[in-house]
Amino acid sequence: MTDSSFRSGRPPSSAHFPGVQPDNASRREFLRRTGALSLAASATPWALSLAAMGEAAAATASDYKALVCIFLYGGNDYANTLVAYDQATYNTYNSLRSNIAIGRDLLAPTVLTPATALPGSRQYALAPTLAPLLPIFNTGALSIALNVGTLVQPTTKAQYNARSVPLPPKLFSHNDQSSYWQASAPEGASSGWGGRMGDLLAGGNGNATFTCVSVAGNAVYLSGSQVSQYQVASSGPVSVAGIKSAMFGSAACSTALNGLMMNTRTQLLENSYAAVSRRALTANDQLSSALAGANVATTFPTGNSLADQLKLVAKMISVSSTLGAKRQVFFVSMGGFDNHDGLGGAGGTHALLLAGVANAMSAFYQATKDLGVSQQVTTFTASDFGRTLNSNSSGSDHGWGGVQFVMGDAVKGKSFIGAAPTLANDGPDDVGQGRLVPTTGVDQFGATLANWFGVSPSDQISVLPNLKNYSTRNLGFMG
Repeated sequence: MTDSSFRSGRPPSSAHFPGVQPDNASRREFLRRTGALSLAASATPWALSLAAMGEAAAATASDYKALVCIFLYGGNDYANTLVAYDQATYNTYNSLRSNIAIGRDLLAPTVLTPATALPGSRQYALAPTLAPLLPIFNTGALSIALNVGTLVQPTTKAQYNARSVPLPPKLFSHNDQSSYWQASAPEGASSGWGGRMGDLLAGGNGNATFTCVSVAGNAVYLSGSQVSQYQVASSGPVSVAGIKSAMFGSAACSTALNGLMMNTRTQLLENSYAAVSRRALTANDQLSSALAGANVATTFPTGNSLADQLKLVAKMISVSSTLGAKRQVFFVSMGGFDNHDGLGGAGGTHALLLAGVANAMSAFYQATKDLGVSQQVTTFTASDFGRTLNSNSSGSDHGWGGVQFVMGDAVKGKSFIGAAPTLANDGPDDVGQGRLVPTTGVDQFGATLANWFGVSPSDQISVLPNLKNYSTRNLGFMG
């Protein structure tokens, strides 16, 4: 992946838990072997990793759950996503970004009425183009995290200014902060918290290959120590040309290619490569066959790349029993949120991006309802960072804390997560130009999702390593 892909806001290319009853002896042996394999790291033969995953898959599960991460690459602008609506706070918002502010009259149809009112008569409205999410909020299947971001430990403005506590490395950098969101480590991390959950929970799946699935290319979020992310296109599994049909019109070429990719070899690394190739091609066949029977009748918007990705996720969820999957972590993404200029107000670039997000999320939620799994699928958004409240010529700059959505029938919805930040120039939550110091850490946010997903409290520390620094680890927004 390159720096330019992140600076432009594009995505980069290419313990026991409820419902799962692993055999204790085989589980202990699996953990022993995976621990040994993790020490070996790059020297570990791939074939041994595959053997460990096969051993993990021996357990059975009695229920199904999926987590779906929607990553908004580029740093989503928090202030024009969830807009201050009470008159006093709106006045501050408007004064600090009058050139890109959304008119208060345009916000009236999307004012949010939470089950519990915010202190101090604070009010928020969704950006007008997020209107498709309003009925999901009102029916109690959507909550909004008000100021969540990357932290090492709880941090105040005074501590930030004094540098008296450890801070995430390279704050305000796209590459490093998107990595820190996904992995609790800067760019170059080898595993993410979605993949680390997969390491723990793959034992509930009949086929570990489909535990962590990306429809958006390579993502560190889904990388585990033992479970590899399975990458697909929004159209489905990506086939290898020439494997099943004549290559260059020659059956002999296809036979040769099959042999090069899959035949057993005497050299260890060559044989490991062949084993991975066989696994990939087998998975391709399994998923293609399963998706042929997928029946997702929900209408998804066209011309919307995020909707295309989520439609494929819905199809995979619909055939999860065919694939033997009981716990799945999905990753989809949308780019373009690095809006230093052209952000605009109600009709600008950012508003159009949010329309794409809202229409895709709304269709996906309806698909989970139609499939009867809306209680078992939880979707959440994430982004590199929030942005500055103070505007520049026609946009906003890199920030820190931001706004995120959590959606699904297991969510304690129609509510806000965390405390509403003070919007004020050089206010108590502002470390410069309206950059919010987060009051909720990603590790707390992720741990709450992980707890619902089935990760035990003791294992949550290994999944989200900064969690050990928090006294409040479960934010309570999941049922």
